[in-house]
Amino acid sequence: MLAQVAEGVLVHQSAFVQSNTVVVHGRSGVLLVDPGIQEHELTCLADDLAGAGHSVTAGFSTHPDWDHLLWHPRLGPAPRYGTASCAATVRDQLSGPEAKDLVAEHLLETEIAGQVPLDLLGLVTALPAGAAQVPWDGPRARIIEHRAHAPGHAALLIEESGVLVAGDMLSDVLVPMLDLNGAADPIGDYLDALRLLEGVAGGVEVVVPGHGSPGGADEVRARIDRDRAYVLALREGRTPDDPRIGPSARPGWEWVSDVHQGQLQRLARH
Repeated sequence: MLAQVAEGVLVHQSAFVQSNTVVVHGRSGVLLVDPGIQEHELTCLADDLAGAGHSVTAGFSTHPDWDHLLWHPRLGPAPRYGTASCAATVRDQLSGPEAKDLVAEHLLETEIAGQVPLDLLGLVTALPAGAAQVPWDGPRARIIEHRAHAPGHAALLIEESGVLVAGDMLSDVLVPMLDLNGAADPIGDYLDALRLLEGVAGGVEVVVPGHGSPGGADEVRARIDRDRAYVLALREGRTPDDPRIGPSARPGWEWVSDVHQGQLQRLARH
């Protein structure tokens, strides 16, 4: 079900790691950000939009991870945008004939195996390098591009309603996950991205992470500070006092501690 988080902005949350789809109302339709995850959830989303008389006029993928590249035929043929770097990364990832099979194989390790529609995976149109906003006929969706979590990652600031769509950052359930596969300076990239988000935080009333719970204005800076403290602890090779890991982690999310330990180990090897 769609839940309103601000005037003209709604969120549809998946059961899979609390993945958030963001819907922004425009003049002739909606902007759909990171739709997902399972077939029945995407169908529910399409039903909700159709029932309210809304068509999809544009889509946007915040970054090139599979769970942010999904689509469903019932959402229509709207252009699906991403930053130039995001689209190039997607193109490389899906260039092989078995690319979608590898995603499906990865999903076999999860509880949603066979439930994710992959036919329209990754059909992302590249925006011009340095594009400042999503080209659509609704409220200005300002692009804040960085590479903290993945190449071409972007947050969207819906300026009219003060909503920050953060992609895979500023989560209340997931620790910052660095790009440890291709980035030359993953720690520096993440800290730079947090500074960019901090620069717009004064105008933010609601933050919507890619995974987890939306937060109000009082949560925005708190989440930035928490993520920064975590990343600085990684740089120093220590485990931070962070509610998302360790004994204080939410029930069912204990695996996030394994993610943290894996990052510590990989950074130590570097």
